[in-house]
Amino acid sequence: MVADMVREVGGPRVAVRALMGPGVDPHLYKASEGDVLRMAEADLVVYSGLHLEGRMADLFERMGALGRRTLAVTDAMPPERLHDAPGTPGVHDPHVWFDVSLWRASAPLVARTLAALDPAHAADYARRADAYGARLDALDRDVAAEILRVPEPNRVLVTAHDAFGYFGARYGVRVVGLQGISTAAEAGTADVQRLAERLTRERIPAIFVESSVPRRTLDAVVAAVRARGGTIRIGGSLYSDALGSPGSGADTYEGMVRTNVRTITSALGAVPVVARPPAGTTTQTQRAASSR
Repeated sequence: MVADMVREVGGPRVAVRALMGPGVDPHLYKASEGDVLRMAEADLVVYSGLHLEGRMADLFERMGALGRRTLAVTDAMPPERLHDAPGTPGVHDPHVWFDVSLWRASAPLVARTLAALDPAHAADYARRADAYGARLDALDRDVAAEILRVPEPNRVLVTAHDAFGYFGARYGVRVVGLQGISTAAEAGTADVQRLAERLTRERIPAIFVESSVPRRTLDAVVAAVRARGGTIRIGGSLYSDALGSPGSGADTYEGMVRTNVRTITSALGAVPVVARPPAGTTTQTQRAASSR
């Protein structure tokens, strides 16, 4: 998501190398020697922040102390809009990109940072950031409209780990994660049974796996629900901490968000949109009926 934003704002003036590719879990990622070398040679190292890249946080700090230019895009986020991680006051949930209106706040910061490195093209970066921000504003509106198509009792999003809190708060969805905000610790048997009991009681129709998190614990939840006589299914795979592979349709931030929303609304029973003819228009069926 970070690399995609830098490409959008930087355009042809920047060469972006994403260290964490499709399906990579940033919570568990550890930099290789090659990664360290590439970061040392870069003009700018951009990362998400808020301890998302848990095993690399110290490395980013050391690089900054050594005079290397680094940027955490979440530095642009208004503090009052950040969520505390469940059970850990003072530590913020890092999955801010699931609130599109919040994620767009990073674009102007990226533009200013690139302009400081390349002042001659500052206006170009600002223009591209404005255009990207306008697209994200439209995306934010589209997501809100799509979620409203899901009947309110079904607006419950159950996933492997608690990554969708910002999504739920922004778009009116109850979010339940089997694990906490990090995937560093696996869910235990008690967690599986507790979640299965709730899903059975509330008759939730579907749960979702994540592209960057092993699905075995959610398979165990499905089995536990069925053992209780409940009915539930895997509603599909969501992109949580990483984008999709090239050609997947989820290989950009915008594509990832739209793909997730289609998967969620389809599985939770969104009401189909019915196209109606403009007022005053006579349809073929109506004409046929009036000719009898």
